[in-house]
Amino acid sequence: MKKWFLIGLLLILSIVPVAAQGDPTATPWWNDRVFYEVFVRSFYDSDADGIGDLQGVIQKLDYLNDGDPTTTTDLGVTGIWLMPIMQSPSYHGYDVTDYQTVEQDYGTNEDFRELMTAAHERGIAVIVDFVANHTSDQISWFRASARGDEDYADWYTWSDTDPGYAGPWGQGVWHERNGRYFYGVFWSGMPDLNYTNPEVTQTMYDNARFWLEDMGADGFRMDALRYVIEEGRSLADTDSTLAWNAAFNDYMDSINPNSLMVGEVWTDSDTVARYTAAGSLDLAFEFDLATAMMSAASSGTSSIMQSRAANVNELYPNGQYATFLTNHDQNRVMSQLRSDVDKAKVAASLLLTNRGVPFIYYGEEIGMIGEKPDERIRTPMQWELVATTVGFTEARRPWEPMQSNFTTANVATQTDNPDSLLSHYRSLIHLRNEHIALRQGEYVAVESGSRKLYAFIRQHADETLLVLINMDDAPITEYGLVLAAGSFTLGTPEVIFGHGAVTPLTLTAAGGFDAYQPLTEIAPYSTTVIRLASAG
Repeated sequence: MKKWFLIGLLLILSIVPVAAQGDPTATPWWNDRVFYEVFVRSFYDSDADGIGDLQGVIQKLDYLNDGDPTTTTDLGVTGIWLMPIMQSPSYHGYDVTDYQTVEQDYGTNEDFRELMTAAHERGIAVIVDFVANHTSDQISWFRASARGDEDYADWYTWSDTDPGYAGPWGQGVWHERNGRYFYGVFWSGMPDLNYTNPEVTQTMYDNARFWLEDMGADGFRMDALRYVIEEGRSLADTDSTLAWNAAFNDYMDSINPNSLMVGEVWTDSDTVARYTAAGSLDLAFEFDLATAMMSAASSGTSSIMQSRAANVNELYPNGQYATFLTNHDQNRVMSQLRSDVDKAKVAASLLLTNRGVPFIYYGEEIGMIGEKPDERIRTPMQWELVATTVGFTEARRPWEPMQSNFTTANVATQTDNPDSLLSHYRSLIHLRNEHIALRQGEYVAVESGSRKLYAFIRQHADETLLVLINMDDAPITEYGLVLAAGSFTLGTPEVIFGHGAVTPLTLTAAGGFDAYQPLTEIAPYSTTVIRLASAG
């Protein structure tokens, strides 16, 4: 009981980053987190209007983390990312009309403050989506700019004639309004702000301060960061964009040194890494790694992960990147894996045992399906085996119909089934919370004699763990593991996740091992974690 109490206390205290306690070289607090992405509209409806809301999130916090470290029935996540919750005319909220007011469908500013209090009581950090690149075309700023108001004339980028060039993926970016043309990288309803105007930057600083200081948010997920400032026809990843993001990050830290800035930079790893190297972001989402995890789980081939993990760990300092499988802009995991639960478990294992800071898209842990259009990958959370409403609402119908697999992909059906996908996610998250090597440890590749076995070590000063993931539908019996050299003192190897008796290990003179087979057989689609060494 004492051990679990201390673990829970540490999780709650880790809302405050270690670096803020006087050690600037320490691993940041977010590396001790597993985040959960919530689309409020689809999570839980508290007032029976068919639309999810902030009070609904509060009511379901115990599902995410009940705040009691002695229980393992909660999911165990220690961070939440809320998709846009600011006033907007759209269902998704990525076109903001009021940056300091909670979307009326979701509740009030006071509801958000109540959520922050309830989350922090459970040791959960909360970050909110901050859409800085563009606004809604219905915001007062743009309307004033479009009619030529001197105070807002250059808050957006205008041209008297159509410049004619296309955007980063071949789309039209110049849109006509009142006989002139404005720049909007996504579409005409989302005009890009002009950050060469210092008044625009100052306004966004004021909005950031409001959320960090007045509302108590722990940080931001920054949307569409590649496109903040254009340099002529160079529209993405410009030096001006990186500089602006770095300054914004510094401003956030001046308000709250504990704040997290994680960014969407949807492009190749080499480009993404520029943002963390330049201090433009604390964390950036690793899209190439996400693709590799999904490809590896689908194909059952470990080499995909081995090469991508090696590349990513060379690019970023100390695990400072955000990992995920899919998000709100992509077809869901289970749809991509053709509803194969075993492969979905493999994907979860890849996400939750690897380095980086993991983010889970709501419903992923129960295997919700969903393919574009976007509304169909953002459908209501499936809580219960109830036709039409799936336990999401007491209204006759939810804002968007549920998915067809709700009969098996729901929380109620899976929660007490030890073999369910939900149980697998839950067990892995709790395992990660309990073991510092999984949260903060180095990643060390291990060679395997089987191309279906993904093997690696997570090593921290306090413990060394060997992770084995069988990515195939057949057992593996011949797979000799090779580690050329190691730097840990061997303890008595023991399985801490999975099953099987461990074969004794003898280290080579270089501290590694050769042709080591810790288990006689590795079961199909299984994940095994073996503790090789522990400081305690």
